[in-house]
Parts: sequence; structure tokens; C-alpha cells
Amino acid sequence: MLRRTAATAFGVVMLAAGASLGAAPTSYAASPASDTTEQADAGLLAKLTHAQATEKFRAAGITWSSSGGCSDRNNSTCTSFDQVNSATVDGVITLRGATGCAINLTGGTETGHASGTYSHWNGYKVDFSLSTCLTNYITGTFSSIGGSKWKSASGNVYYKEGDHWDVTYYNCGGCVAGVRP
Repeated sequence: MLRRTAATAFGVVMLAAGASLGAAPTSYAASPASDTTEQADAGLLAKLTHAQATEKFRAAGITWSSSGGCSDRNNSTCTSFDQVNSATVDGVITLRGATGCAINLTGGTETGHASGTYSHWNGYKVDFSLSTCLTNYITGTFSSIGGSKWKSASGNVYYKEGDHWDVTYYNCGGCVAGVRP
């Protein structure tokens, strides 16, 4: 039997695939430090194409921009979502729903960002334009962890990095099998 796993602020929830949520089975690990087998599950690392990610962003009312006006993953002046983790896209959508704020993405999986396991290139990070609405929500709702960083209850990290938010999504930010708050 296929199972659907989703991270919440309180841990991992499993639902039978037969539940009438309509989405394909998806799973997310609670955090990178979690010692569960769900972490290795394909859902957390499910990679999307640029077209798949932008379709989901567009449907959620999320915009994106590129200083180069392009989406080539191998060009640092482009904004690409090719090979982004599904959980990252769902995390951005969850944030949009929770805040009601406009979100404009300015960085994705394109080359030119710092390397590392939980990096832009590996699909865990995106950049947002600064806005008063987002800044007020992030700094007023999440826990400050120092160094211009805030951590959500689900473990995702929001770093105010000069002229943008650099966000690391370890999970979908509390969505439950595709159903967001």
C-alpha cells in the first residue's frame, strides 16, 4: 500500500494513499536532523522541472523575476527552478498561504550560489525579494536564531541577506499531503 507522509510543525503524519486528497503520494521528512526512514523517501528529494515549478507558483499567485530575463540553470544571471525539490516549492506556497503576502522569487537552482548539501543548486533554497509584509511576518512569527536568521516551527530557515531573503526549505513548512494551511 502506498503511503503519503507530510511534515507538520509537530512531526510526521502518514496518510493512506487511498485518502481522498487527490494528489499523488508525496512524502516529506520533518527536518534534516530527523532519524526517520521518511527522510530518504523520494518525496523530499522529488525534483521538479522549471515548467512544473513555475506552474505551481503561478497557480498560487507567486511571481518570479530574473536579472538576466532567463531561466537557464547554468547561467548565474537567470532565475531557474530546474531540479528544485518539490518540498521547497510547497514550502513557498505554504508561506504564501500563511502570510497572504506577495512573494517574488529572485533566486532558485541556478549556478552562482554557495555550495553545500542544503544549497540552491541541490534544490533546498530560494531567494525572495524583500517586502514589509514578508519581513514583518517572518520576524514576528518565527524564532530568531541570531545572525539575521529566523527559524519556523517546522525547521525551515529564513536569512535576511542584505537585499533579499535567502530561505532553506528542509520540508514543506507544515503542509499536509498537499493541503496547506
